[in-house]
Order: sequence, then C-alpha cells, then structure tokens
Amino acid sequence: MVRVVVGVLAVLVLLITMLLAVRAGANTLVVVGLLAVLVLGVLLALVALVMTENRKARRAGYASFSAYLAATPKTDAEKRAAADLALKGVVVCFLGLLFPPLILVGLVPLYFGARKVIHVSMGLGLVDDIDLPGA
Repeated sequence: MVRVVVGVLAVLVLLITMLLAVRAGANTLVVVGLLAVLVLGVLLALVALVMTENRKARRAGYASFSAYLAATPKTDAEKRAAADLALKGVVVCFLGLLFPPLILVGLVPLYFGARKVIHVSMGLGLVDDIDLPGA
C-alpha cells in the first residue's frame, strides 16, 4: 500500500515539476531525466528501508511486520531499533522539505518509532501480557 501511495505521489510531483519547467523554457528531456533519477533513488531508498525493517521483525521472532510495529520493545536491541526507526522518519520528513511528498512517507516510521520509544519510557511493555479487569 505504501509503495502505491509513494508511486502516485512521485508521478504527480514529476508531472507538476515537468509542466513548470517546460513553461519556464527548460528542455523537456533534461527535466524528465533528472526527476526520474531523483524519484527512482528515493523509491529505492524507501524500499530498502521497508525491507530492512521487515528483516529485523522476522529475526526478532514476530509473525509479521505489523505485529512488530504494534509490539512494545522488550530488549535493548529492540529499543535501539525503535529509536532508529523514529530518527529515520525524522530524516525522511526533513528530506520532504526538498521533495514534499516525502513528508507524508516519513510520518509513518516517525509515528511507529516514536510510539515504541514512548511506550518503553512509560513502562507500558511491562504489563502487555497481564489482563487487568479494572484497567
């Protein structure tokens, strides 16, 4: 789903930028070539990020990537990975200042990474498996 959204946003940005550049008098092929290289690089980086996180989830013993994102980190390695995920989201959001659709993409790892870090700092992982009737 994320790949589809990123692809659609990239195509829209490509078309809008190309239209503006051509109206300003730039060569169409040069503009398309530069933007295609930029969009392809960004998409490959995002795919690599998702594949890396998916591999970490499998290695940690989670059934799926979504289960990994929903779980509260228990080990120090998982806590570091959560902080790294939040920081990767911040970096992608900052890159969104240059390439605006990346702000939307960067919010996903930022949200999940920050959520995991906050849960750990609040100690919520300690009572995950306990059913509290009054809670």
